[in-house]
Amino acid sequence: MDYTQERVATLHDYGDADPPAPAGRAAVVVPMTDREYASLATERVFSELERVDPAEVVVPLRAPAERVPDFREWLAGFDLDLTLLWCDGPRVGELLADADLDGARGKGRDVWLALGVAARQDFVVLHDADTDTYEARDVRKLLFPLADGFEFSKGYYARVENDRLYGRLFRLFYEPLVAALEDTHDHDVLDFLGSFRYALAGECGLTSETARGLRVQREWGLEVGTLGEAYRLAGLDGAAQVDLGRYEHDHRAVSGPTGLSEMSEGVGAALFRAVEDAGVDVEYDAVRERYREHAGRFVRAYGADAAFNGFEYDAEGERDQTGTYAEAVQPPGEDTRLPAWDDAPLDPGAVAAAASEDADDAPD
Repeated sequence: MDYTQERVATLHDYGDADPPAPAGRAAVVVPMTDREYASLATERVFSELERVDPAEVVVPLRAPAERVPDFREWLAGFDLDLTLLWCDGPRVGELLADADLDGARGKGRDVWLALGVAARQDFVVLHDADTDTYEARDVRKLLFPLADGFEFSKGYYARVENDRLYGRLFRLFYEPLVAALEDTHDHDVLDFLGSFRYALAGECGLTSETARGLRVQREWGLEVGTLGEAYRLAGLDGAAQVDLGRYEHDHRAVSGPTGLSEMSEGVGAALFRAVEDAGVDVEYDAVRERYREHAGRFVRAYGADAAFNGFEYDAEGERDQTGTYAEAVQPPGEDTRLPAWDDAPLDPGAVAAAASEDADDAPD
């Protein structure tokens, strides 16, 4: 337990923090895919949301057409004002194509569609559906700073399960990469990005104005891209992070099409995009070299932390991972972000209506 402050306001949970929060003025966005259907973790999330009683729950769903009726029936069993947005329906696809916004599909695209709808409420909370340790007070914690004048809030938590340290992409890629950038460049955006204790957490809160102003990554890199936009829209003084305790949810392999190595490319691109947006001219060769040095330091430090707690720790395996991640230290390439809803050539109400009609037509 600690009480230290970072460059952004840091709200600690010293025991059982459950602050008052305007849930009745908030929408909660819970992106889902086919794999979350009726899982124990997802059942817990929606049962806890019943206790929160937000103004609205918006569920952007990426799933095959034949699965949509099952999702609708299952979600209807919860006592919530719930809007289901099927993101893969033909009408939604046509709207995006007509607005020249079709392209890669991923979690970011789904969240972007939901943000346009959710921002009709005063506040928006975003979190995943696969958290085994989810509690109703997590939503209230994320909302509290927004009601207190902040424009953006970010959750942080310990990624410790079964006597092992997780959060590898954050520990072994994001942290040493930001440290490398701070060594080689001087800018407030690096102070901002380095202030968040778990920058890759999916849990965050936004005012509706901030939600409508976000440019959103389509696939991997959503969380880091959101931080970059929070810097642009809210800045150091408008952002806060809140202690959500200890989270347990799914883990990914390092390799493979949805593994951590592919994710590192998206995270790296989003991070460098945010830094370049702020006006930093990144020296990639120097940053890559400094990343390797810092990565070794972090592996040693986390190894000591694990040993201190009697945890198992594969130092050689983690060093190998940092070698893979170093390949993601490169310019971000083409900017494929979706535009802020304030600037989008598309109406959120039309998206909601199209998604509803698509779901109605999905085969039973």
